[in-house]
Amino acid sequence: MDGESEQEILLEESIFIDAEDESKGRIVIFTINRPDKLNALNKLVTSAIKQASKKVMNEESIRVAIFAGASPNKPLEGKRSKPNSFVAGADISEFKGKKSEEIFEIFSDNCWEAVWKIEKPTIAMIDGFALGGGCELAMSCDIRIATERSVFGQPEINLGLIPGGGGTQRLTHLVGYGKALELILSGKFIDAEEAYSFGLINHICSPDNLRNKTIELATTIGSKSSHTLKIAKSAVRMALNHPIDEGIQKELRVFSDLFDTEDKEIGVNAFLEKKTPNWKGR
Repeated sequence: MDGESEQEILLEESIFIDAEDESKGRIVIFTINRPDKLNALNKLVTSAIKQASKKVMNEESIRVAIFAGASPNKPLEGKRSKPNSFVAGADISEFKGKKSEEIFEIFSDNCWEAVWKIEKPTIAMIDGFALGGGCELAMSCDIRIATERSVFGQPEINLGLIPGGGGTQRLTHLVGYGKALELILSGKFIDAEEAYSFGLINHICSPDNLRNKTIELATTIGSKSSHTLKIAKSAVRMALNHPIDEGIQKELRVFSDLFDTEDKEIGVNAFLEKKTPNWKGR
């Protein structure tokens, strides 16, 4: 890992939702910073992502978390620049010599599940390669925004493996059984247009507009009641795990429970009085 540290390998940036009122919370951008390795996931990166996920859960001021990959460094004279990459997969050198029980233990406590279990909204800001574990990291986020030059795939089959960070499950939920199986069995890559047509990503934009578009959406989401955002996310997640009739009953229960919250009163009164709600998060 050549002197890398968690502080250097996962950069953190905060943006206040309202620059004039910091009490309204902030957006945090976590940037995987291994551009010379195409931001590949090694042990240090995955540990840092798990710690970042805990931070998002524990710090009330964080409303939305964004995950991104660092842009390529300027190349040395006479050298070609590295391509852009969100995360180009796992660091395959760490697989060499590993056996099943060791891998099972490592992957049982992994960064993809840590991001997936964040109760607050998460966005993947993708520019370039999102392959293998990188595609899985993007799918662990709630929303994916990608540049037109981005590339997606689950190429583990080419190593004699299958996805191990939730790819077989989340890809199927997002794009359907047939397309998921085709991508996993073939190991082929798809471009952003095809990924968008499958429903793998939510938005496509130019590289110059990626940051602004992502922050704009994060700000819109983060300006809502933090309590209601968590409830809304959990309610939508129920559709992945429950039959529709059961999900609708659970939705009715949590919808009704929101009528006992302070933020419901604030929201309804603000709407009727044509004012901007000042949420309390409860």
